[in-house]
Amino acid sequence: MFRIIQEANITNKVNISDYIKNYPLKKICFFDIETTGFSAHNTSLYLIGVAYYEKESWYIQQWFADSKDDETDILNSFLSFVKDYSLLVSYNGIGFDISYIKNKCNLLGIEFTLNLALHLDIFKQIKSYKKILKLDKMKQKSIEEFLGIEREDKYSGKELISQYINYLNTKDPLLKENLLLHNNNDICGLISILPVLSYKFFFDGNFKVIGINIEKGKSYSNEDISDAIIEYSLNTPLPKKFSYGNGSFYITGHNNTAKLKVRIYNNELKFFYSNYKDYYYLPKEDMAIHKSVAFYVDKDYRTKAKAANCYSKKTGRFLPEFSDIISPYFKIEYNDKTMYFEMTDEFMQNKEQIKLYSLHIFKHFQSASQSDQYH
Repeated sequence: MFRIIQEANITNKVNISDYIKNYPLKKICFFDIETTGFSAHNTSLYLIGVAYYEKESWYIQQWFADSKDDETDILNSFLSFVKDYSLLVSYNGIGFDISYIKNKCNLLGIEFTLNLALHLDIFKQIKSYKKILKLDKMKQKSIEEFLGIEREDKYSGKELISQYINYLNTKDPLLKENLLLHNNNDICGLISILPVLSYKFFFDGNFKVIGINIEKGKSYSNEDISDAIIEYSLNTPLPKKFSYGNGSFYITGHNNTAKLKVRIYNNELKFFYSNYKDYYYLPKEDMAIHKSVAFYVDKDYRTKAKAANCYSKKTGRFLPEFSDIISPYFKIEYNDKTMYFEMTDEFMQNKEQIKLYSLHIFKHFQSASQSDQYH
């Protein structure tokens, strides 16, 4: 087994406490593993790297298997090292690294102790923002490129598998250097990409509503339109500008500010009564009235109401919603999935309601992005 310790070369300075709270730096350990494949049963674990804080600096420690017989040694050394840390940080560690290590421990008869610490998997935190951030892939290198982080390592994990196999046969120091550099860059990259978590913080509600105003304009067909513009002040700055949405919703953000544009529905909508059996429908007036006052209407001009025609109408200024977040809600037609609530002066002055509505739309963004409804 070969072990190397060196000071971490982190190109962009990150205030870790902005993204990982409630843990002192000395209790946080970043880790990454290198293997020759996905299955612990028929592949080798040949390199484990960690980043840790000591003496006012971040350091990288790596355990490298000089031969296939070194797996037990590097695993024992790694597990012994991390036992004193409260939080382990990885990229897709929950999806791969931890399960691989657990299976390898079982095969080698080593006690698995990683479950004693909490885990922060950066990939798991941000995977639902792939389309929102316009990322082609969700690999760690993709996040680094998005944030403008450059790395010395130029090889893929797949390319390094063959290099490690060649190293076992030749002991070529250049191959070993490539393998260590890749893992080193992965570990340093884990710290460098922490600012990507700021997008999750924003969509989770880590912001203050500045206010809402109405912006008037023209559509592509030269029709009068108006949009509600909601402005936010962010507690954690966004490192790169992003924009996302469609004709009904559009959001942009950068640094400490963000804006959400929502198309206002300026027209007539219907309020559907849930207890339609207690109503009559008046075809001539195209509205429903309660049975308690129906005796004023001739029987020839009324029919028993159905769910689809038991409504009253209202003209006003409305915003869309996709569940009953703000009541009362209105619809264009009974079976429509999109609902609307009236954009009253009271709503525009209520920042708590505006934040509640914003989080509702953000949640819709995330679910819609999974089905390619937005681009």
